Amino acid sequence: MNKKTILVVDDDNEINELLTMSLKREGYHVISSFHGHDALALTSEHSPDLVLLDVLLPGLDGFQVCSEIRKISNVPILFVSCKDEAIDKVVGLGIGGDDFITKPFSPIELIARVKAHIRRNYLLQKNENQAEQTLRYDKLLIDPATHRVLVDNKPVALSAKEFKLLFHLAKNPNRVYKNEQLFTLLWDDVHLGDTHTVMVHIYNLRKKLERNPAKPHYIHTIRGVGYKFNDKPFEDSGT
Repeated sequence: MNKKTILVVDDDNEINELLTMSLKREGYHVISSFHGHDALALTSEHSPDLVLLDVLLPGLDGFQVCSEIRKISNVPILFVSCKDEAIDKVVGLGIGGDDFITKPFSPIELIARVKAHIRRNYLLQKNENQAEQTLRYDKLLIDPATHRVLVDNKPVALSAKEFKLLFHLAKNPNRVYKNEQLFTLLWDDVHLGDTHTVMVHIYNLRKKLERNPAKPHYIHTIRGVGYKFNDKPFEDSGT
């Protein structure tokens, strides 16, 4: 693999420098940012392979930056924040973040998570580009080669985790998956310890894909078990 580029976004000079030095020692090319608006410009200009993103930033906060990045990129985003409430993690993951690391953090653990996310994203894209076919279900098109999703021929912006979850469900229609199975699919060895994050991602997918998220057509809840993807056309599903 080529040398990977990581964008570090933190307005604390000491933490920014610590992250930058730790990543450079591992052989990564690092770009530093201290401001929300600047982070967006650097993402667009350099197309990093991963973003380490603080939440409390001047200008745009980290959640706003993440939301804007998701409009143009599926790059893995790891929040690094002193905010450690469960709701902060749910919000961060819900708007498109891939992981949430609280300060103070262990540099060794952070590097391990960075490597895991970059490796997983690289292998996911490689495997999908080589082997997977475009999926079409009624008004929904999912193209793994380009990570493109269309609903009624209109593009839908998904995070890397949202796309992975949708594609896995859609290529195995009508198979019921438990929350724990989907959690393992999304995070592998990166443990957050809260399967409610799966529910958050399902909720976001429904908002983006469904005509009526309250009565979903594509992703069905199997109460007490988990979720399945419905491959029936609209006229046959009663929605």
